[in-house]
Amino acid sequence: MPKVRFNHLELTFPRGALDKQLRTDIDAFWCGILGWESLEVDLLGQSCHLLRPDDGQFILLAEADKPIQSPGFDHLGLLCEARGEVDDLLEQIHRYQDGDDRVRIKEYKDLTSERLVVHAFYVKYLLPIFFDVQCMEWTAGEEPKQRWQYQ
Repeated sequence: MPKVRFNHLELTFPRGALDKQLRTDIDAFWCGILGWESLEVDLLGQSCHLLRPDDGQFILLAEADKPIQSPGFDHLGLLCEARGEVDDLLEQIHRYQDGDDRVRIKEYKDLTSERLVVHAFYVKYLLPIFFDVQCMEWTAGEEPKQRWQYQ
């Protein structure tokens, strides 16, 4: 059986919503804080906005007649290597929120089990879902046998 991993997510906005100002605001946050790249792409006759964490993953922002609606805590997980990285991002996002009340943050206590501690928070900013920014701290000897890694 082949091994697969996620490589992209498409998020849709109402027609006319993904204007130059919204794209600029999205980039200031997601590219400015997380270090992602953005670019404009023409796809199926429309100008879309693409956010790229690395060369193998992307989030495509497009307009649609029936855009996504996510009033709950639907989310995509973003994995950091270490607790300090999660904490640093949370601090940067809090500072950003001081100047922009559209930032929504949900902080969590560590989720602890015998094998694993998950240290995380949720953030939502201008995109129609939350992002779960987390690290996984495995108990020594309990790490997964297979893990995807950049080399």
